[in-house]
Amino acid sequence: MINKKLLDRITFNPEVMVGKPTIRGLRITADQILKALAANINLDDILADYPELEKEDIQAVLLYAGQNLKYFLQ
Repeated sequence: MINKKLLDRITFNPEVMVGKPTIRGLRITADQILKALAANINLDDILADYPELEKEDIQAVLLYAGQNLKYFLQ
């Protein structure tokens, strides 16, 4: 299932970035990417700024955010 594969890219480790959701255990948090997207930074620029990221990592961040948004809307 594609969603499961994407969500597996979002990792949690209390020893990395104080346990915030990160991308594949890297020191790049999901919220860093969301803030960049909210600031209208385009995908190519984000990928250039973080060369270790892949397009699927950005998709994973968006999917993670969308799936967790439901908790704030209840």
